[in-house]
Amino acid sequence: MCHVIVTCRSLLWTLLSIVVAFAELVAFMSADWLIGDPQSPNANVSSVSSPKASRPTLGIYSRCLSLSQWKGVQCGPYADTFWEIASGFWQAASVFLATGILLLCMVGILSIFSLCFQSIMKKSIFNICGLLQGFAGLFLMLGLILYPAGWGSDKVVHYCGSDASLFKVGTCSLGWAFYTALGGTVLTFVCAVFSAQAEIATSSEKVQDEIEEGRSLICVL
Repeated sequence: MCHVIVTCRSLLWTLLSIVVAFAELVAFMSADWLIGDPQSPNANVSSVSSPKASRPTLGIYSRCLSLSQWKGVQCGPYADTFWEIASGFWQAASVFLATGILLLCMVGILSIFSLCFQSIMKKSIFNICGLLQGFAGLFLMLGLILYPAGWGSDKVVHYCGSDASLFKVGTCSLGWAFYTALGGTVLTFVCAVFSAQAEIATSSEKVQDEIEEGRSLICVL
């Protein structure tokens, strides 16, 4: 019999796991990792009435360019294949980030089922998800460490000036996507630790008493 068990800690862990997975996915797909110099060759200086729009942005595999004041901003991938990504460091970073995001998406799905199924093959679903989140956090951390190592690539130099080099961003600044990925990585480790609390909450004596009374929907604060 399926018992739907909802506790404050398990519900909070589920919601946080889903939010983290979504945030990391959106950040990875975004082009706003680096915000370029307005005077770079990729910026249309004719858009003087909108200085913010004239700043090109560069992601791991995509970019946004300001075409003109009337045409607006055009975004899309600059790399048609994996091997066309700006540098070997970014290629490795994209593999680590994608692997971490895949694990987080798996956990996000499992976290929804954890409301009804608390074990998989006699193993706590919370412990399994916590372990997966720990591995995901390590992959994400490796990806974020490798990412600034690629700032010396020709693509970044073209956007950020000749001062751009290994771990030096030149005239560019970091965009919201990098900070979102960084914050998501920290929250991933928080989720991994908090999964143990979710497991404790759903296996508490109060929950067991509700199960013995034959209730299918159990809500415990």
